[in-house]
Amino acid sequence: MKYISRNIIEFVKTNLSVFPAVAILGSRQCGKSTLVKMMQKEDSNILYLDLQNRDDLAKLNEPSLFFQYNANKTICLDEVQLRPDIFAVLRSEIDRDRRHGRFILLGSASRNLIQHTSESLAGRVGLISLTPFLVDEVDKTEDFSLQNYWFRGGYPDSFMAVDDNSSCLWRENFIRTYIERDIPQLGFHIAAPQLMRLLTMTAYEQGQLLNSSKLASSMGLSPTTIRHYLDIMEQTYIIRSLPPYFKNTKKRLVKSPKIYVRDSGLLHQILRIKSFNDLLSNPVLGNSWEGMVVENVCSVARNAQCFFYRSATGEEMDLVLQYPNRLIAIECKSSTAPSVTEGFWKSIAFLEPTDIYVVAPVESAYPLAEKVTVCNLSEIVAIVSSMDNSH
Repeated sequence: MKYISRNIIEFVKTNLSVFPAVAILGSRQCGKSTLVKMMQKEDSNILYLDLQNRDDLAKLNEPSLFFQYNANKTICLDEVQLRPDIFAVLRSEIDRDRRHGRFILLGSASRNLIQHTSESLAGRVGLISLTPFLVDEVDKTEDFSLQNYWFRGGYPDSFMAVDDNSSCLWRENFIRTYIERDIPQLGFHIAAPQLMRLLTMTAYEQGQLLNSSKLASSMGLSPTTIRHYLDIMEQTYIIRSLPPYFKNTKKRLVKSPKIYVRDSGLLHQILRIKSFNDLLSNPVLGNSWEGMVVENVCSVARNAQCFFYRSATGEEMDLVLQYPNRLIAIECKSSTAPSVTEGFWKSIAFLEPTDIYVVAPVESAYPLAEKVTVCNLSEIVAIVSSMDNSH
């Protein structure tokens, strides 16, 4: 399988030049290990240990001795959440020698992992999130197809599969492993059928307001338990919750967030959508497109706060990016000939954004109205990336 360069690699190197340790967090199979192994090809000073490998794990029987013996190396610990005891040793070792770039920590985003890195290594570690492929990482590759990216999602093994059937098979296995192995391995004891059912119900609610009481009633659980399970899925980068936008915190119009399965390929697999043609005839089409746009834009807008807007009377804007001196409004339309409703203009009148975009599967950007531009997914990601870098 060929290697596709990741945009975040320079950001990782920058963090390594500032912090003694850098933690790269993301879901399993999103490309964390591959990214470090490619860095290792450029820099032989990187020493990679996979803590799921028994031989590598044995090297850490005496971690302090190992770290000091390899003090001139950048030591990468993969699946570091499997050894939570290592964080106290890392803290001591970093305090003994605070040179930058000493450790790279890779792990599935878990509450325990984030807790350990933020508490034990506070001020000593740069935290970076890695997503599956974003569109601007793959849209220049040979034979790129937006339809393939949309249907298969961004996980490297799914996106680069030889055909749709192979992609579906990989995603089915990923979901089963996530439910049956990854969640228990992170220390959460949830019945696999229960979690699978909740994930399926969440997929059917793609892009809708979270109604934990409705989900709780359907599953025979309490709303508190539902929110706890959803929180676990969010911490493990499977779902995203998008909070509502409000100008005045005292006049918050909608309190519930919108929820999305973050990867479009996983969404389609959970819903048993087996081809792009099947997606085109499925009611989830519009919300699938919206979720893909939200995921790509929010992932590159690191310096913005991301929201949706919905008024008490139902006017809505799919995505609102708030910078200190700029407000960007984004509406998502899955049609190649997008049109907007009266509610769109009412939302614009309330929000008073500095930039307005309608993102649709079109060939290239064109003006829809004064200050309103229709553009495609790659174009909005480039626009937001440029804005984010200027802040």
